[in-house]
Amino acid sequence: MTIQMRAEQAESGARLATSPQAALAGIRVVDLTQFEAGPSCTQTLAWLGADVIKIEAPGRGEQGRGATSNKAGEDANFFLLLNANKRSVTINLKHPKGRALLTDLIKKADILVENFAPGTIERLGLAYEDVRKINPRIVYAQIKGFAPEGPYGNYLAFDAIAQAAGGSLSITGEPDGRPIKPGLNVADSGAGLHCVIGILAALYQRQTTGVGQRVEVAMQDAVINFGRIAYAAQAALNAPAPRTGNQSILAGTSPSEVYPCKGGGPNDYCYVYTTRAGNHHWERLLGVIGREDLLADPRFTTPKARQENYKTVDAIIAEWTRHYDKRQVMKLFGEAGIPASAVFDTMELTLDPDLRKRGTFVSVNHPTRGDVVIPGFVIKLSDSHVPVVASPLLGADNERVFGGLLGLAAEELEAMRREGAI
Repeated sequence: MTIQMRAEQAESGARLATSPQAALAGIRVVDLTQFEAGPSCTQTLAWLGADVIKIEAPGRGEQGRGATSNKAGEDANFFLLLNANKRSVTINLKHPKGRALLTDLIKKADILVENFAPGTIERLGLAYEDVRKINPRIVYAQIKGFAPEGPYGNYLAFDAIAQAAGGSLSITGEPDGRPIKPGLNVADSGAGLHCVIGILAALYQRQTTGVGQRVEVAMQDAVINFGRIAYAAQAALNAPAPRTGNQSILAGTSPSEVYPCKGGGPNDYCYVYTTRAGNHHWERLLGVIGREDLLADPRFTTPKARQENYKTVDAIIAEWTRHYDKRQVMKLFGEAGIPASAVFDTMELTLDPDLRKRGTFVSVNHPTRGDVVIPGFVIKLSDSHVPVVASPLLGADNERVFGGLLGLAAEELEAMRREGAI
C-alpha cells in the first residue's frame, strides 16, 4: 500500500471517528491493547465514534495480527474482527524517539487502554502514576486476568483461564460430567465491555472534576459478574451451584432442553424453555403438540412436578419435534407464545438476511483480503451513526497521525524509520 493510499484510508477513518453524529466524536484513545480483551474494549469505543489510535510494534505489529492466520503474511481473521474502525501507527516503545512520540500522543488523548501481561506496563514506565503526570485528564484503563493486588495478580490469563477462575466451567456441562469450557469468550470480550462501561463513567465524571482516573477490570471478576444467577442457586441450595446441562440452574422448570428436529445434523435442534412462574407456557405447548390429554396429569401440573419428571417431559416433546425442522419448531412454538429458538450455527447467523439488514453482520472491504464479513456494532443509538470500516494495515496511519496530528515533517518521519523508532 502506498503512502497516499494509507493517508486516504486514515483520512476516511478520521472522518468516521469525528462525525458530528457519533456519540464519542472528538474523544481520542491511545490503544495499547492486544489479542481480545483489550481490543474488544477499544473497538467498542471506535464504534461509538472515538478516534482510536492503535500503537503497534514496527515490523510485526500486535501479536493478534499473526496469530491463527489462515494466510501467510496476511492479518488473521481474529485481528480483523477485533480492530475495525481503528487507526494503526507503529512505535518502538523502547526507543527514546518512539517514547517521545507516545508521550505526545498521550498529551492529546482522553483515554489510554492497555492489557499487557502483569508488570509489563510498569517496566515500560507507563504506569498510571507516570501517565497522569503527562496528562492529568486522561482516563487510564487496564484489563488484567486477575486483581493485581490479589494472590494471582502476577499470573497470566487467557479467556479459558479466566472462565475457570470465575466459575464458568464449574457450572457448564452435564451433571455427571467434567467441567466444560463454554463456546463463547465471555471472559475476554466480557471484560472488554465491562471496561467500556467504566471508561464512559469516568469520562462523564471528568466533566465535573476536570481530571481523569484509573479504570481497572479483572477478567475473573467479569466472569463472576456474569454468573449472578448461579449465586442465587448457591444461596437456595446452600451448596456450590451445580452443573445442570441444559436444565435451569435456578429453581426447577421443564421443558428446558434442546430437542432433536428433522434433518439429523449436528445443530438440528430447537431449545424450548418454559417459565417456572406458572403453567401458561406448558399449557400452550401441549396445545401445539396436540397433547391436551396431559393437562390434568399430576406429573406435570406444576413447574416443580415437571422438573421432577423432566426426562418424561423431554421424551414427549422430542417425539413431536422429530417430525419438523428446527425453524418450523421455532415458528410453531414462537407464534403460540412459547419461548423457543432453533440452534443456529455460526454460518447460518452470518448468512441471515435480517441480521445483515440490521447490521449485526456487515461486509467491509479490507485492503488485502477484499470483502470480509464481520460482526458489527450491536448497540443501536438513534443519534449516533458510525459506519463500520475494515481494520487497518500495520502502520497505515503513521503519516496522518504523526504528521497531521503531531506536526512532524516527512523528513523527520523518514529519519525515525531509519533509526527504528517507528
